[in-house]
Amino acid sequence: MKLLYSCLSNSWGGMEMYTLVSIKQLLKKNFSVELLCIKDSRIHIEANNIGIIIHPVKASGYFHPSAVLKTSSIIKRNKYTTIHTQASKDLWILVPALSIARMKTPLFLTKQVGSGILKKDFLHKLLYKRVNRLFAISSVIEKNILETCPIEPEKISIMPNSVDSFQFNPEVVDSEKVRNEFNIKPGEIVLGMLARFTPGKGHEEFLRAAHDLNKEYNDLKFLVVGEASRGEENYMKEIKKLAEEYTLHNIIFTGFRSDTAAVLAAMDIFVFPSHSEAFGIALIEAMAMKTASVCSNSDGVLDIAVDNETSLLFKKADYTDLKEKLKILIDSKELREKFGKNARARVVENFDLEKVMKKTVEFYYKELQMLN
Repeated sequence: MKLLYSCLSNSWGGMEMYTLVSIKQLLKKNFSVELLCIKDSRIHIEANNIGIIIHPVKASGYFHPSAVLKTSSIIKRNKYTTIHTQASKDLWILVPALSIARMKTPLFLTKQVGSGILKKDFLHKLLYKRVNRLFAISSVIEKNILETCPIEPEKISIMPNSVDSFQFNPEVVDSEKVRNEFNIKPGEIVLGMLARFTPGKGHEEFLRAAHDLNKEYNDLKFLVVGEASRGEENYMKEIKKLAEEYTLHNIIFTGFRSDTAAVLAAMDIFVFPSHSEAFGIALIEAMAMKTASVCSNSDGVLDIAVDNETSLLFKKADYTDLKEKLKILIDSKELREKFGKNARARVVENFDLEKVMKKTVEFYYKELQMLN
């Protein structure tokens, strides 16, 4: 099977990272996989660093005749058995490119984010008619697709994002590496969040809760892991300024880290305060590391975390409720360990990379059989 994965994005977040994770997993299984991406984008750079065959194009909006023609030539020349895109915006290039190439190649779309725009006009109907199978990464995204997209319900399947449970495994990761790097003392409880700096990820609530918790505890450390996407540098500066205003001397901004498993291993409690998340890759990574978590009770989180079993859920954007839930876990090592054990078991059962990619490949073969 020869696959073309598409991710025409200039950003660098969960969708882009997961695209590369999926490609690497397929390559490990001896599939031939190539990537269509924006020239000089972050995903282009990262894919190049790991030796993936790349087809870069120039496209910043929706209407790009030159990108369509180039993509059509790529598709015709390489004769892919399946094409899979991670962004609905890519359909504006892929669908006309397939038409020009006169190829019946099965086209898969994974919807990573919901849409607030109704897409049931004539042009969108043409685009979505060409999609053979649409994957929703969570129940909330499936609901959004049915409400906004012109596609038959029988063409939609829930296919969650996943995590490599062998790589994200506390048994094989040194939990002291990052703690030693940042001079975290034995016995200090580390609370951390991992997210790019963008409004709505809950940085403000995390800092406000940290400020109040410091009034009651003297053995806490707070980790904020992540970087700003292009154009969001000012927001990151505002968050760091807020930390100064709250006099959070025990907070560490780590910046971008490629050793995600090691960073999560350093945490005693993972905090996921996002206001609106289609899924939450960082959350399943933390759960795979047996880390107890406190999460906002909204959207895709509800497909992942189980209240009072793997995590404690708090009212979205309510820093007081977040603080109270954090106190419960701070005060009980036994509960943290119980939640952590349950969390890893849930991830291995439902969100393991190998299992999810196996199901994905089964859909590829099914569509090919229908074509033939």
